[in-house]
Amino acid sequence: MEVINTSGRRKTSVARIYMTAGQGNITINGRDIKEYFPSEVLQTIVNQPFRTLEAIGKYDVKANLKGGGVSGQAEALRLAISKALVVENAETKSALKKEGFITRDPRMVERKKFGKRKARRSFQFSKR
Repeated sequence: MEVINTSGRRKTSVARIYMTAGQGNITINGRDIKEYFPSEVLQTIVNQPFRTLEAIGKYDVKANLKGGGVSGQAEALRLAISKALVVENAETKSALKKEGFITRDPRMVERKKFGKRKARRSFQFSKR
């Protein structure tokens, strides 16, 4: 199997991955997944596509993550891995789509407006 190159996005995070057949090593920005995502929850999010297809330990993933926070990066990586698995085998798309791993989550932070404290929250009203 050749190298599969895909990308995934979530909020302001971008994940670019290179997936090959291997022993299941996941390297993120030159570090191991357990080092990059010490939280067990985030590691689970990243491994969800493999767990759905019972393909844990069959692919090596090299990922470049940029922008956003840790949860956004984990979900961007999950999307990229799901897309790579679909490129590798088109029959897996229905199983991954049913779990919601193929759909790009479009929710972003709304920008702050002038005359407001946040995007929609006004300053506290003072009658006197």
